[in-house]
Amino acid sequence: MDRYPLIADHGLVGDLQTVALVSNKGVMDWFATPRFDSPSVFAALLDHDHGGHFRIAPDATDVTYQQLYYPDTAVLVTRFMSPDGVGELMDWMPPLTGQATDRHTIIRGVRAVRGTIDLSLECKPRFDYGRGRHDLEVDTDHAVFRGPGTALYLHSSFPIERSGDDVRGHLTLKAGEVAAVVLTVCAADSPAPARPTKEQLWEELWSTVDFWQTWVRTSNYRGRWPSMVRRSAITIKLLTYAPTGAPIAAATMGLPEQVGGERNWDYRFTWVRDASLSMRALLDLGFTEEAGAFAHWLGARLQERADLPGDRLQIMYRVDGDPHLSEEILEHFEGYRGSYPVRAGNAAMDQLQLDIYGEALYAMHEGRQIGLRSGYAGWKTVTSTLDWLAENWDRPDEGIWETRGGRKDFTFSRVMTWVAFDRAISLAQEYSRPGDIVYWRETRDAVLEQIMSQGWSDKEQALVQHYGGDVLDASLLVIPRVGMLAPQDPAWLSTLDAMDRKLVSDSLVYRYDPAASPDGLRGSEGTFSLCTFLYVDALARAGRLRQARYAFEKMLTYSNHVGLFAEEIGPTGEQLGNFPQAFTHLSLIMAATTLDEALDELERR
Repeated sequence: MDRYPLIADHGLVGDLQTVALVSNKGVMDWFATPRFDSPSVFAALLDHDHGGHFRIAPDATDVTYQQLYYPDTAVLVTRFMSPDGVGELMDWMPPLTGQATDRHTIIRGVRAVRGTIDLSLECKPRFDYGRGRHDLEVDTDHAVFRGPGTALYLHSSFPIERSGDDVRGHLTLKAGEVAAVVLTVCAADSPAPARPTKEQLWEELWSTVDFWQTWVRTSNYRGRWPSMVRRSAITIKLLTYAPTGAPIAAATMGLPEQVGGERNWDYRFTWVRDASLSMRALLDLGFTEEAGAFAHWLGARLQERADLPGDRLQIMYRVDGDPHLSEEILEHFEGYRGSYPVRAGNAAMDQLQLDIYGEALYAMHEGRQIGLRSGYAGWKTVTSTLDWLAENWDRPDEGIWETRGGRKDFTFSRVMTWVAFDRAISLAQEYSRPGDIVYWRETRDAVLEQIMSQGWSDKEQALVQHYGGDVLDASLLVIPRVGMLAPQDPAWLSTLDAMDRKLVSDSLVYRYDPAASPDGLRGSEGTFSLCTFLYVDALARAGRLRQARYAFEKMLTYSNHVGLFAEEIGPTGEQLGNFPQAFTHLSLIMAATTLDEALDELERR
């Protein structure tokens, strides 16, 4: 299916409220507006014919393509090299750090570096996931597409023309010559944007470069993998909605965990679990402002739960805290390389996943490093949450992987329940806050005893996925990080050895075996990149540093050409699932910092 580029053949640009993907051949084939979780304008990655795209690329066929980021920024450079000349396409979005807005700008600048280059432009928006029709006005070097509730303005420094309901253009550049196209999307009733001057575009470029490079310099990371850690931090920042501080799980929806399969989910929302761990990763690098913003967002969700007696924290929300994420199937989209169905929204929002309370309290506990401390009212919200959990922790749930095969007594959920009580006790004691500490301690200890008695498999000599089974689960690799068991505890080392035998393939880690533990879905999946980095973290903590470092270095080779990771790695090394995924990049940061500390300690001996 040559109509679809590889998932990994993309770079990411964004303005901190939404993002776009650009392939290494100059095609923008994913863009949703005005927010990450809004309907798409370009979605050719999900349906080549009906999704829409925005292409600027050479006419010639004998072209070599390369792609890179301008150093330490989110400015993407796509290079075209042919016998006749070399050109560069620069894509960027000016950062929006203030309030939410419906106006977003994508700038696409192109220049000839050597010789002569002939380029074509195709702008084919398809509003509302390709379901909305649009009107078009074209006048020499600008165009307006008017779709349902949305207007898209295109300003070009070279002539463009109508092609049906779309726009096309052609230009020839000689060495040193430049051209630009500015795309502005806004609400239909918003004022039209002014045409930018050449000077304004240069100013926007260097302002964007300065924004990202200044931000990166605030990092305190001085370890062995600076380029990959910085790229991961920039990616997490790009996937964080600036007006609220809420990180989304991934930039896209519907990209498959198995090409042609049905495991195609919408990840453009904020999972309490993922976002809490993102906060930890950013704190490790010294990015305290982002961690503080998310802590406030999380506190608001906990308060909402407390205001509804008997209600529980939802596992995911929209970036503004809206809990409604109803799932629909976009039946008119064929899916990436035929991976149907394409889902918008996520029905897993209604699942019971008890581990999220552990991640939430873990984030709050870590936040004390930067002086984040809830007031009295906020603390009372925490205590009510813990009291609810004390009454409800011993229930089957759907678990971290959001399986659709029925509730079970998942061991990971119990582990993170233990974390919730442990961190709450620590916070109450450290800050002399009121709470039923005796009850919490008794519950915490009961959870641990239950995990070790019912979550242990004599057959595997390991802690397993759920009670009464023998299936291993890589989510348990967090155990030494959260401190439930010491990294050198014989029970933990035995569990780690069992995972080595059953879940690890050439240093890559499967999250579990769907054949051994049916999850209610057809098909298989690749190795889970988050789990591979958690594996590195666990190996480093266990003192297995040679194995940890080699596994880490090998995993880095699976990133794409600009250092980005999707959710999974397929059998031949291809990237699978939504892209790029924040969970993968935050776990890369966690593994890198843990491994750095362990190697530094070894060198000091």
